[in-house]
Amino acid sequence: MPALASPTRTSYDAVIVGGGHNGLVAAAYLAGAGHTVLVLERLGHTGGAAVSTRPFAGVDARLSRYSYLVSLLPDKIVDELGLRFAVRKRTVSSYTPAVRDGRPTGLLVGGGADRTRASFAALTGGDSEYAAWQEFYAATARVAERVFPTLTEPLPAHDELRARIDDEAAWRMLFEEPIGVAIEERFRDDLVRGVVLTDALIGTFADAHDPSLLQNRCFLYHVVGGGTGDWDVPVGGMGAFTDALAGAARAAGAEIVTGHEATRVETDGARAEVTFRTEDGGTGTVAARHVLVNASPQALAALLGATPPAPPAEGAQLKVNMLLRRLPRLRDRGVDPREAFAGTFHIAEGYGQLATAYEEAAGGRPPSAPPSEIYCHSLTDPSILGPELAGEGYQTLTLFGLHTPARLFTEDNDAARDALLKATLNQLDAHLDEPIADCLAVDADGRPCIEAKTPLDLERDLRLPGGHIFHRDLAFPYATPDTGRWGVETAHANVLLCGAGAVRGGGVSGVPGHNAAMAVLERERTAAR
Repeated sequence: MPALASPTRTSYDAVIVGGGHNGLVAAAYLAGAGHTVLVLERLGHTGGAAVSTRPFAGVDARLSRYSYLVSLLPDKIVDELGLRFAVRKRTVSSYTPAVRDGRPTGLLVGGGADRTRASFAALTGGDSEYAAWQEFYAATARVAERVFPTLTEPLPAHDELRARIDDEAAWRMLFEEPIGVAIEERFRDDLVRGVVLTDALIGTFADAHDPSLLQNRCFLYHVVGGGTGDWDVPVGGMGAFTDALAGAARAAGAEIVTGHEATRVETDGARAEVTFRTEDGGTGTVAARHVLVNASPQALAALLGATPPAPPAEGAQLKVNMLLRRLPRLRDRGVDPREAFAGTFHIAEGYGQLATAYEEAAGGRPPSAPPSEIYCHSLTDPSILGPELAGEGYQTLTLFGLHTPARLFTEDNDAARDALLKATLNQLDAHLDEPIADCLAVDADGRPCIEAKTPLDLERDLRLPGGHIFHRDLAFPYATPDTGRWGVETAHANVLLCGAGAVRGGGVSGVPGHNAAMAVLERERTAAR
């Protein structure tokens, strides 16, 4: 069913500002509970950053253009909303190329315990690093089992979560001291240390020993997903998830209108009015008992005419999408490219390299060896490729670059993007037996099928403040004096933040949307008593 041309009512139980995945989750829950619901989406389509698009002219490849893997989405949301959506496990966790004693080699994590153990031994010369790896991730798995279920419950208190984890060593490692301490205590090999640290740096500009523990918060969210820490491939691309959500919301009775941008929210705490403008220049107003804002805290403040809560956090990632005619050959002949690229392919992410890249970028200089990681969606889910492309062996590559803060692009975004992309691909080429450029497909106009997005590009295209993929710095998943009961509350009782900037937001999870809907329903049950 297509989006409606305009709202059909003048008043709703709930108006949701923004049709990204969290807004759609909230809409589906509230409409399913019998509420009248309107979703106002600025763009001409729903999905926000969780979309699939064909970015290359005349090429039948549907890529997850921005968000690309799933870990934090609870099965509870998929099951309760009856979503026809699936994920697939990757056969390999990661591969990290290296050069040891002048010889191309690498670390393969996957393919079974025996193979992983052998790869550790071949790289490091013994069994101690693998044993440390097993012990370390057994500890994070125990934390994941206890923390993940709390994400869709009211926020636990600090001491309540600590007691639930019931592991003082793990609590100290993840919640109290910089993650760099644990990494350096447990591992000796620089490359192994770097692979562990990368989960603390996805979309997060921080050092391993940052006293703010920003890196710890990022690491925690990357190892708790699903209670296992697995990062899975969305079948059909990320857009399959948001399309399923939009369908579920409409089936439950929610109205979704695209090309409608909310410009103002006025509230007295009990009733609210939402003013919007349409893509053809029109304006309108709808009334609501509840307003849920699936946008950044800065956007929420602007809608309310309030002072923003803080300066925007700074995005720090380079996102690159590629389509290849074939996977490149590797210099390390001990691993098949179809395995190496099926998981996370780490580039220039040794522990020392990550520290140097951070220092350079913090000083305002592009990293001399930009760290990044790649994976190939189409190896796990070839359905994103048209039959002809799949039959001819085409593959997608998604690259996520670290330590590239927005400040590096403010003077000349286009020139800085081009230079950083070239330097990043050079780091990849150092481990290939042929340049990646030789493997790129071309579009209908004869141009190479590659696109890159800086933080400034994401700020422009998706209105992410500072280009930050989590809307703001991540928070630990426990209550503090200003979080509210569900982590979605604002200064106004009937206005909730249901986007990634909510506590326990960030990533493709639907958690803030679920929690905002639960807060509304809970408030109404309380009022009815």
